[in-house]
Amino acid sequence: MNSILRVRRLYLPLLFFWLLSGSYTALAQAVGAVQGRVSEANGQALPGVSVVLHGTALGAAAQADGSFQIDGVPAGTYTVEARFVGYETQRQTVVVAEGQTATVALVLAASAAQLNEVIVSASRRAETISETPVSVTVLGPKEIAVQTAITPGNIAAVLGNAVPGLGLNNNQTGNFGQTLRGRNVLVLVDGIPQSTPLRAGSRDIRTIDPAVIERIEVIKGATSIYGNGADGGLINYITKKPVPGKSFGGQTTLGMNSGLTGLSGNTLGYRASQQFYGKRRAFDYVVSGSYDQTGVFKDARGEVISPEYGLGETKAYNGFAKLGYDLSPKDRVEGMYNYFSSRQNSDYVLRPGKYGQAPAIGVRGERLGVDEGTRYNHNAYLTYRGEQRLPLRTSVDLTAYWQDFRTIYGVDRTFFEGGGQSEILSTKRGLRLNLNTPVLTGERFNADITYGLDVLQDRTSQSLVDGRVWAPEMNMRNLAPYAQLRSELFTNVVLKAGARLENIRVGVDDFQTLRTQRGTTYEGGDQVRGGTLSYNTAVYNAGLRYTRYRWLNPFVSYSESFSLFELGRTLRTASVGTKKVTSIAELETKPVIVRNYEAGLNSQLGPVNLGAVYYISRSDLGANLVQVDGVLVPQRLPERVWGYELTLDYAALPNLSLGGSYAWVEGKSDRNDNGSFNDAVDVYLNSTRITPPKATGYVRYTPIERLSLNLNYMRSGRRERFQPLASPTATALYASGEGPIKPFDLFNFSAAYKATESINVGFGVENLFNKSYYSTLAQFYGNNSEYTRGNGARLNLRVGVSF
Repeated sequence: MNSILRVRRLYLPLLFFWLLSGSYTALAQAVGAVQGRVSEANGQALPGVSVVLHGTALGAAAQADGSFQIDGVPAGTYTVEARFVGYETQRQTVVVAEGQTATVALVLAASAAQLNEVIVSASRRAETISETPVSVTVLGPKEIAVQTAITPGNIAAVLGNAVPGLGLNNNQTGNFGQTLRGRNVLVLVDGIPQSTPLRAGSRDIRTIDPAVIERIEVIKGATSIYGNGADGGLINYITKKPVPGKSFGGQTTLGMNSGLTGLSGNTLGYRASQQFYGKRRAFDYVVSGSYDQTGVFKDARGEVISPEYGLGETKAYNGFAKLGYDLSPKDRVEGMYNYFSSRQNSDYVLRPGKYGQAPAIGVRGERLGVDEGTRYNHNAYLTYRGEQRLPLRTSVDLTAYWQDFRTIYGVDRTFFEGGGQSEILSTKRGLRLNLNTPVLTGERFNADITYGLDVLQDRTSQSLVDGRVWAPEMNMRNLAPYAQLRSELFTNVVLKAGARLENIRVGVDDFQTLRTQRGTTYEGGDQVRGGTLSYNTAVYNAGLRYTRYRWLNPFVSYSESFSLFELGRTLRTASVGTKKVTSIAELETKPVIVRNYEAGLNSQLGPVNLGAVYYISRSDLGANLVQVDGVLVPQRLPERVWGYELTLDYAALPNLSLGGSYAWVEGKSDRNDNGSFNDAVDVYLNSTRITPPKATGYVRYTPIERLSLNLNYMRSGRRERFQPLASPTATALYASGEGPIKPFDLFNFSAAYKATESINVGFGVENLFNKSYYSTLAQFYGNNSEYTRGNGARLNLRVGVSF
């Protein structure tokens, strides 16, 4: 009954907006149209550009010749706006008379300013960053190309090097410790969730090959727009679309990579990818396949890097297809499928090092168990989009999606009784209904509302490959209505406010806990009664952005997120502290509700772009992983995380640009729950959550039109917040996540040369100066087995042929 009342409360505003929009429509029956053409300064057409009437839901996409037409426009005065990634947003005022067609010509200029980027992930509708009151980082095709020239196939490294506030990749198959603003991140592929928050396995960032990614949108701070798991924000991989103007085209890319220290035959790796794309009449397509094989990875001193969860000696496969059909200029159906697999088959085994003194390395030996890695990750969707196809000029987007994921971890001969090798299985099926209705259209006040319903079933479990159950299957059903109002006031202030109602049921069958090591003994094998866990929670967001001046573009925002993070870890131990339970009803399974406050600004001063943001996020209950008797368990204490990010981009010359960023974050747990976070008993969150300060810098230089040179710098700072174990063991000096992190600096370099119109070649060097260093993960783990050095200098070569 309470759920029904909450749904009613959420949709009462929608009814009001529909009535208001209906009244407006009744007063504006006289309609006309807007037509025109979008081009570059040299007259070349720009197909695919989004052309909208500013502040309304009316719009169209430019055709192959750059032309567009928007029908059904009520008589009045409008601002026509053309938005396209990598170009300045262009606006013109038009007057639409009854029964007449207004004509405009829109000329777009190229721009490197991030404020002009068009994003969809922040609120499920196209909008520029300059109008969005949240922190956003967008990696477009050029930046992805620069970064993948250095670390091909490893999208986690690309993100870690390029996104302020996101932790560095640790040269492993997983992304444990690679948090966003000190909290967990929700990863998406075209809006399909990849993360497994019910049993977080830290394998969600590296789940797709970069070759099929068009752009990456990173929304920072707690957000609920896509549901469970976005405590620190979300990462949305947006896959490629056809190249405009071609009925059949493609690109073939071949590459080779190798370490430059201890060079030998087994250090060589190879990469190949093939893409076909085109558009013929109303049908368009992209089809792609890639294969990536790495050789043995070595550190700066020529030692083989530990193979445990490493990226050396792995084979990765990716298959991708996206098909679309335009039923009419305003109706489109589209389907996508992507398959990704990465598994390691190494000839080396771990030889533990000595923490703080000597690295863990790989030595030749026979590995036990089955190959470690992601066996498969299937993603698919089918969507229908209709512009203004419902009453009140409402646009609709209806998407059904599916994800099926299996990843396998390494063998542990001592933790599980009798040894074992665990795996996570997760299957998601979902349906998303997204509607957008204009409620006010005018020169001074514009408003529209985006609203709809998310339906999701998520089945996640963790077992051993021999069939023993570790974390029982959790069958989650989520029904979530949501609404997001966007309003432009006096053409200079953008207001956004919204709500999402989470109605979640998680079913768990009766199960028996697995016998695992706890301290010096084994425990487990207990019977636990299952049941259904229910959650009904409303989460809210609100923000303001001032858009009048490019040199002063500030925003403030408040947002909340909902997460059942690490429910599986709680179930598999079936205990509260040291007390065992007999039913899941006795466990601490409350959700993590994060409240995020931030204020920031962007400033474009001629060739200089500046950005700054400060944030605080709080949660009454966290899920920080702490080590108890050698086992990581969630710590359910109040948390506060705070930090800031600074960015600078400077186009010094037409062929020279440079810039950088700095990000700092800290966090604490309130152990006596008095809200101060500064008492003697309060503790810092460990480094599995809080990353050390990170600074980046870059120089992009194009000495001639066909040649581009790129130098990137990255510094990982210091974080030393914890004391050694009171009783150090033979294998560990610090509790997991509490080892001191010392700073290190790295340089990467890449170059690309367009030999002909169809042939391009390039190379990249990771760790240009062959720096010997230990990754942040190797340092914060605090034990001998994980104390591994990072990659020494590595060379990546590639050649691409397009047609």
